[in-house]
Amino acid sequence: IDAQGIRPLPMVNVAYTTVTSWNGQFGGVDVNLDTEPVWSNKPDTELNYQGFHGIETQNIAGLELHRMVTNKDVFDSLGYTQMFDAAFPSYPEGERYSRETTALALSAYVRTLFPNQAPFQQWLQGDKLAMTDQQKKGALLFFGQAGCNNCHKGPSLNSTRFEALGVEDLFENGGLGTDVNDTKNLGRGGFTGLEEDLYKFRVPQLYNLKDAPFYFHGSSHHAIRDVVQYFNLGIPDNQRVPAAQISSLFRPLLLSDTEVDDITAFVEDALYDPNLQRYVPDAVLSGNCFPNNDYFSQIDLGCN
Repeated sequence: IDAQGIRPLPMVNVAYTTVTSWNGQFGGVDVNLDTEPVWSNKPDTELNYQGFHGIETQNIAGLELHRMVTNKDVFDSLGYTQMFDAAFPSYPEGERYSRETTALALSAYVRTLFPNQAPFQQWLQGDKLAMTDQQKKGALLFFGQAGCNNCHKGPSLNSTRFEALGVEDLFENGGLGTDVNDTKNLGRGGFTGLEEDLYKFRVPQLYNLKDAPFYFHGSSHHAIRDVVQYFNLGIPDNQRVPAAQISSLFRPLLLSDTEVDDITAFVEDALYDPNLQRYVPDAVLSGNCFPNNDYFSQIDLGCN
């Protein structure tokens, strides 16, 4: 199967991230500035030496992984040459139509994807009727008694923290070519090689989660309420993760069923922007189906 052995992270709010992927391996900035000795361990992470943020670095690697052809002949045939000339005038012409500039262009687009029409965002902007009473109760618990904001903070409710929560890996749920020895299942430690980083994964953003009902790096939980209850119970699922590695913040929260429901309502609906279609272009110069142009995507998206 041409798929990752780990759940992909959402593409919204990536403008608020400095390093990307669950183990934070992409990006030559921020928390990765003390990890230079391991960058040369893999071709992908060698890209960190270019000094870009995570989304740009990951897109450079991704274009190669997905076998995307980027050169002037292709851009000429699809009508993009003038746009690249305008966007990258400081690049010599021989380097202007490349994997790097294509990744920078893609990253510039992805950086515009903000779920800022979510009820919580509207409430923050002054619309006091944007959230229901239950969502407001959930928000008070999220930022108060439950302590969710110890990790989920900032404009997208994420952080560059890496925490071990003892959730199951993807191979526990059906395969996709990953196993117990896969470094993706070692979290931050699979990148840094440090024992203290083992099984620790990046704290993700929380907006528009209900569109993709698979949660944690191994897709081990399938409903937002299940995720909230997992934190409430504070009991690790994955017996391979040593107790000493489990985050000190992961402990029983002693919330009632009603309080779990309230937090779920906040995360599931108050953080949900129903209008992300506004970011979909009417058409692209190539005439290809957006955002995917393979045969089955054309059928699914109705543009074949």
